[in-house]
Amino acid sequence: MDRIIEKKKWTPKKIATIAGIAVGVILLTTIFFTTFGKSRLRVESDRMTIAEVNHASFREFIPVTGIIQPISTIYLDLQEGGRVEEIFVEDGAIMKKGQAILRLSNTDLELNLVNQETNVYNLLTQMQIAQNNARQNTISKLTQSVDVESQLIEAKRVYDMNKRLLTAGTIAQQEFKESENQYNYLIQKQKLINEIVKQDSIASGQQLQQVEQSYKGAQNGLNLMRRKFADLTVCAPIDGQLTSLDAEIGQNKNKGERIGQIDVLSGFKVRVDVDEHYISRIYNGLEGQYKQGDSLYILVIKKVYTQVSNGRFAVDMVFKGKVPDNIRRGQSLQIRIALSDETEALLIPRGGFYQQTGGNWIFKVNKNGDKAYRVPIRIGRQNPDYYEVLEGLETGDKVVVNSYENYGDIQELIIKN
Repeated sequence: MDRIIEKKKWTPKKIATIAGIAVGVILLTTIFFTTFGKSRLRVESDRMTIAEVNHASFREFIPVTGIIQPISTIYLDLQEGGRVEEIFVEDGAIMKKGQAILRLSNTDLELNLVNQETNVYNLLTQMQIAQNNARQNTISKLTQSVDVESQLIEAKRVYDMNKRLLTAGTIAQQEFKESENQYNYLIQKQKLINEIVKQDSIASGQQLQQVEQSYKGAQNGLNLMRRKFADLTVCAPIDGQLTSLDAEIGQNKNKGERIGQIDVLSGFKVRVDVDEHYISRIYNGLEGQYKQGDSLYILVIKKVYTQVSNGRFAVDMVFKGKVPDNIRRGQSLQIRIALSDETEALLIPRGGFYQQTGGNWIFKVNKNGDKAYRVPIRIGRQNPDYYEVLEGLETGDKVVVNSYENYGDIQELIIKN
């Protein structure tokens, strides 16, 4: 009778196979956690920028671009309109104060000037006639006054004489009364003549004053008209350079139209555009620096234009002390405006790492220089050259400051020399 032989479940071979698989799984698991428990990336050292953290002087400033402009500009706006008849100088000419630039013609203004001159001459004639009439009237009244005074003297002499004769009984009472009445009449007449002369003098004076005022008003109007006519010849208001001249012979120009400008050449200012982010920190008196070759020049903000356009606002700066040689109108300058005083701070050079980390962390190199780890930091002020480190690093630490764009979420960098 055949006997069924039971198959063994755990043969030595099977046990060895299972043991081998288990060891392999453990080994793979160990390798996985060793390799991928903390994500690493190998980076060639020559593809990295490593900088040392230093304690040094720091000043916060912003780089801006300025354009050289004249220290002052006078715009040429026409006081009177007209047709361009003559142009005496070319655009860009160096002008002296009062030098003619161009001449306009205006027939309406010329006609008004002639009418005003005629009006003044008529008023002058009227004033002279009024003065002559007043003078003749005064002479006539004074003549009457003198005649009455002469008659009064004679009447008084007769009255006094008749009075003595009446007392002596030489003349009759009737004759004395006639002389007395004549004397009293002339006294009243003299008073009346004197009052007439007085009133006539006042009236003549008022009339002459009115005529003179009319004449002076007309004369002032004539002077104004002559100045308006003179404005048809446009002259330089100051010494300087004529620029932006916009006029051609035969053109008709309107009153108030701008035809050019005079740039004062005694100095320069720099017009700078600044990002609106700094508008609360920019004020008159702030200094900036401009470097030309080995020379450093200081500029000071003189005026701030608070109107914001396209996210920027303008300021005017002037040179403090020496001025660079050979600067020209329209030239651009690279200027650094200081936003703080110079202080001591912990600094790292600017780099591309900030775009990925926002200044919240950085790769710090270990002492051996073969690895770099993420460490949290806190960035304070900054300028185009440095970041101020407030927390997380110490003097002498070395950090990776190049861009982290290719590092992803890597926690550790393996530095290959």
